[in-house]
Amino acid sequence: MGLPGAARRVLLALTLLLAASSAPADDRVIVALGDSLTAGLGVAADEAFPALLERHLRAAGLAYRVVNAGVSGDTSAGGLRRLDWVLRSRPEIVIVALGANDGLRGLPITALRDNLTAIVTRLRTGGARVLLVGMRLPPNYGRAYATEFADTFRDVARRTSTPYLPFLLEGVAGDPRLNQADGIHPNASGQRAVAERVWESLKPLLRP
Repeated sequence: MGLPGAARRVLLALTLLLAASSAPADDRVIVALGDSLTAGLGVAADEAFPALLERHLRAAGLAYRVVNAGVSGDTSAGGLRRLDWVLRSRPEIVIVALGANDGLRGLPITALRDNLTAIVTRLRTGGARVLLVGMRLPPNYGRAYATEFADTFRDVARRTSTPYLPFLLEGVAGDPRLNQADGIHPNASGQRAVAERVWESLKPLLRP
């Protein structure tokens, strides 16, 4: 449940603007644009992978602030609509981790592909570097659809020459020790594992 969609988007916009205005002048901004997996549904805010990435950055002596722009239930279309708000925070890097809800709802693959391509293109036009993060679906969604869904992220990354992490939940999905009771959302341990994977893919995009 939680806040209605419109209220969540307004709250997120205010959060992004506050993050940009309150960060020290020498801090650069990374935005994690995603859904409930990014928002950290079911765990504390400081246990979600964007917060853990910021700890990695600080430990490495890098002056980056990581803004969690995850909205539970969001789709690639919703993420596309939120880009104006994301770009207002003047991000140097945007981690795009959208699409899981497109797949769970059985939305057209063509729409997912078009939305992800538009997101990457618009973020780059706005001056941000992009890390595209892929998702996968359980086999009960049908082999053909699940395969095409997973391949879409790789295809968008290849066509747009975008750095790419194939699967956000690699090593986490399906492991009850790393997930909450719903079997979908990582618990605190799972979020730490996700953060480690994203961190390894993020490092080549960072500047001293």
